[in-house]
Amino acid sequence: MAEKTNPSFVGMSSKGDAILGRVQLAPEVLEVIIGIATNEVEGVATTKGSFATGVAEKFGKVFHGKGVKTEWVDDKLVIDVYCVVRYGYSIPNVATDIQKQIRQTVYNMTSLQTKEVNVHITGIAFESLADTE
Repeated sequence: MAEKTNPSFVGMSSKGDAILGRVQLAPEVLEVIIGIATNEVEGVATTKGSFATGVAEKFGKVFHGKGVKTEWVDDKLVIDVYCVVRYGYSIPNVATDIQKQIRQTVYNMTSLQTKEVNVHITGIAFESLADTE
């Protein structure tokens, strides 16, 4: 799912009196930051990846950026996150917490302002029988 709609790097300028140079951030780095921030929210079971990421995870590879799509619209960051919520949690509350967590984490780590954080709930995760026994 982690689509790269803008393959170029994100450029940032130094702040303050001392201009030291340019910092460039790969889109994949943003996707990883967003994926980890999403999974830290209580009530999120998992993010929704593609078939290929699911197969790769069976072999032990971890994709932190799965279920995340980033896009630049009018020089502002638009984020779409696809995730599964645990049964018993309030979907509107979890979605709002995801939006707040992503917005805060992206700003704290990159100083980038987000225009939109769109949360797409793709399913509900029920406890399996093995978890209850």
